[in-house]
Amino acid sequence: MPKPADNRLDEAGPDEEQPELRRRFRRRNADGSDAWTGTFPAVTPESTAPPRPIRSSSWAEAAAAADALSDTAPALIAPPTPVRQPAGAPPSQVPESLPGAELPAADATALPASFVREQKPRPKRGFRGFLYRATGGAWNLGPSPLEREEDELARRISRQLQGSFNTAVLSLKGGIGKTSTTVGVGLTLAEYRGDPPCAIDANPDSGDLVERALGEGIYQMTTPRTITDLLKNIDAVDSLTELSRYMHHSGRLHLIAGEQDPEVSDSLTAEEYLRIRKLIASYYSVALTDCGTGVTHNAMSGILQSADNLIIAAGYAVSGAKRARSTLQWLAGHGYEDLARNAIVVITDKDEVSNRVDKHAIEEHLAGMCRELIAVPHDRGVADGDLVTLDHLKPETRRAYKEIAAAIVDGFH
Repeated sequence: MPKPADNRLDEAGPDEEQPELRRRFRRRNADGSDAWTGTFPAVTPESTAPPRPIRSSSWAEAAAAADALSDTAPALIAPPTPVRQPAGAPPSQVPESLPGAELPAADATALPASFVREQKPRPKRGFRGFLYRATGGAWNLGPSPLEREEDELARRISRQLQGSFNTAVLSLKGGIGKTSTTVGVGLTLAEYRGDPPCAIDANPDSGDLVERALGEGIYQMTTPRTITDLLKNIDAVDSLTELSRYMHHSGRLHLIAGEQDPEVSDSLTAEEYLRIRKLIASYYSVALTDCGTGVTHNAMSGILQSADNLIIAAGYAVSGAKRARSTLQWLAGHGYEDLARNAIVVITDKDEVSNRVDKHAIEEHLAGMCRELIAVPHDRGVADGDLVTLDHLKPETRRAYKEIAAAIVDGFH
């Protein structure tokens, strides 16, 4: 029986020829390095040839072989080279990676924050808007400071609300812009809010809220539905569709007309108003109530009880300014301190008073008694006492109504 090759090697003499495959000697080069010679090619330690694939007769064996190769792969990674720190330097706070530690794999499913670059806001008005349109968008200077302020007002007005809120508009003197303010602010709220607002005419003196919003001619042509008609059938109103039968509409502004019969108009009580307010709260998030002149009529206690904030209408005439101050003082003295403190005083320059009146002094005097004071400039579209439409108002007047609407919504919590 033939002997194994290793045993035959041991028995061979020193001069006997060895098999070619086993002839490997070590030789020192002239530079002191070692190299292997013989029939095998020289293999240096730096050689990291990938392992040859293992052939297998079945997919199970091939999978097991692949797993074995992946388990040994980290051992081929060279350890990180230590960073030499200068003498006296504080130790690094970054921990060094351990040899053979696996690096975190990148998440192939991770997506960038956005695939679209953020665009610069486009100007819509003025010279910047004209330049943007004329150059096809090549020159975009962005909105002007005034346009940015307008956009901020629109954002404040359109703020989403949780619940229903009511703003009462009142004064102690008639003819100073109370109803025109209600209509102008109501139309502004309707323009910028996603939900339509509702305006209620609770004026006991045959209020003309709907006439100012629709125009007297159109109102006379419609069915004269009033707040009295709604009260007579309020128990049967169980949907917005049914409620709309008693409403008037000026665009997206919905209105409830006041009673025009002098013998009936003053009969609205606080309890009846609260029933109306409860019904409106079921379908509208923002309501305006035109209270009429004075604060002592029958429905006034119910209006103040359900109001979330107030608009005090005033004028630049000395008598109008004094009555606005008296209104705030009366509210503070009758248990409505919060309403008085958070009230919005609106001074309408309806009659263009003479230069003898110090408007700035009136504004400063009233501003210290309320949350905010806003001045509405003189505008024929307001002063004529007829139809109020935003399209026919001066830009300064529309801006004032925007500021009032934004201040109202800011007060809703």
